[in-house]
Amino acid sequence: MTGDTWDLVVSSIGPLLSGAIRGTIPLTLISFAIGLVLALVVALARLSRNRLVSGAARVYISLIRGTPLLVQLFIIFYALPSLGLVIDPFPSAVVAFSLNVGGYAAETIRAAILSVPRGQWEAAATIGLDHRLTLQRVVLPQALRVAVPPLSNTFISLVKDTSLASTIMVTELLRKAQEIAAPTYEFMTLYSLAAVIYWLICLVLSTGQSRLERRLDRFVAH
Repeated sequence: MTGDTWDLVVSSIGPLLSGAIRGTIPLTLISFAIGLVLALVVALARLSRNRLVSGAARVYISLIRGTPLLVQLFIIFYALPSLGLVIDPFPSAVVAFSLNVGGYAAETIRAAILSVPRGQWEAAATIGLDHRLTLQRVVLPQALRVAVPPLSNTFISLVKDTSLASTIMVTELLRKAQEIAAPTYEFMTLYSLAAVIYWLICLVLSTGQSRLERRLDRFVAH
């Protein structure tokens, strides 16, 4: 590495971290929070005895899981304006990522709910809890422990997926790397530096995931 390249690396760390803090991380947190709420609603819809509701949820999940995230992002940002609906880059990315998380996490949550023994529902009914309270106080807390590992993996994957937002001009980590690399032609250096920052973020999240799982283990009988 030449002196000029090293100087570029040092001077680029600040802007790249800024892109991560102001773009990548907020985009991930907002999209995951909205997607998680959507996933819970869709998971409960999939478990509904109403065929219309269950069928609609099934179609939604199939569409999200069966189409590329980049295509979903382009439809929202580039195609919807042809129908008169124009959404700015950052909100477009939030909508696309939230819908994507909702489709994938819904099946995770549904499987976690189904993993709770039927006897738990019956025991709750015997003490007078209705369906809503049983779900809220008995089933979902137990399902949470089962859902945490795959949902954490979804969250970590979302961090990396936010790089796709650079294609619709969202100023996040990868977009910053592109902007710095364009006039210098130091693409290998800048993209490698961006990759290291993505890796460090995911490493921190993976460590947090492991600690959360160990903490939840204390409240689960084996």
